[in-house]
Amino acid sequence: MLAVLVLIGLAAGIVAVNVRSYMIKGKQNVARSEIATLASSLEAYYIAYSRFPSNEEGLDILTQISDEIPAPLMDRVPVDPWGHRYQYNQPGSNSQPYEVFSYGADGREGGEAADKDIRSDDQRKEAP
Repeated sequence: MLAVLVLIGLAAGIVAVNVRSYMIKGKQNVARSEIATLASSLEAYYIAYSRFPSNEEGLDILTQISDEIPAPLMDRVPVDPWGHRYQYNQPGSNSQPYEVFSYGADGREGGEAADKDIRSDDQRKEAP
C-alpha cells in the first residue's frame, strides 16, 4: 500500500512539473499577443497624429477619443498575465521608435524562464 502511495505521489509530481511549464509558456504567449495588439494600436495612433505617444501620455492615451480618433483605439489597456501593467518607452531601445514590454512573472527587469522579460522589440526581430 505504501509503495502505491509513493508511486502516485511521484506521478503527481511529474504531472505538476509538466503542467507548470505549459502554463508559463501559455502566459508568455498571451503577453506576446497583447504586446502585438498594443503595438498595432500605437501604429494606428501614429497614423492619426504623425507621432507616437510620449512617455507621459503612455499607453492610456490609446483609450481616449479625440477629433482625429472618434473611437478609442482600445477599450482598455490590458495588464500582463501576471497582473502587472505593460511598460511603454518612447523612444525605445535599439533605435526603435517605441517599445512595449512586460517584466514577466517577477515584475522586475531581466530574469529567466517565467521571469523573462517579453518585449515588442523581440517580436520585431522574429518577424519574417
